[in-house]
Amino acid sequence: MRATLLLTVLVIASCERPAKTDPQPGSDSPTPTPTPTPANGPKVVITTPSGDVTVNVEVVATEAKIERGLMYRQAMALDAGMLFLLPEIKDWTFWMRNTLIPLDMIFIRDNLTIAGIVENAEPKTETLRQVGEPSHYVLEVNGGWTKAHGVTKDQKVRFANVQ
Repeated sequence: MRATLLLTVLVIASCERPAKTDPQPGSDSPTPTPTPTPANGPKVVITTPSGDVTVNVEVVATEAKIERGLMYRQAMALDAGMLFLLPEIKDWTFWMRNTLIPLDMIFIRDNLTIAGIVENAEPKTETLRQVGEPSHYVLEVNGGWTKAHGVTKDQKVRFANVQ
């Protein structure tokens, strides 16, 4: 019973918030990389001139999960990412405190087009990153992913199986 409760707590506590704060005392330990998303799991599909590219995503929408984000993750699958369903539309800022892997941050407008991209955000820094335009969602993927897949500003995005 205790092991199940501990596992449940670890699974729930796996995400980070824009303009992030340090985790609570005692929660600084790394969390394991989550299990792969099932085939029918949540996805973000981006339409590029070369065709659609798909990211299997972990969706975060609660304040606690948004705050935790991808902190302490040591690796992420090549076709994986985290989709932040943010509570309002604004020019969001993110930093990489306690984030161990370089990330591309894709800021997505309410109309599901890309507002801008921060490429290869350096890990473990407090440098604020933003695109200077309001967005409602942010998709974080491995650093270099957007360039490798030809993803650019104003491309169309769609969500599949995102709750």
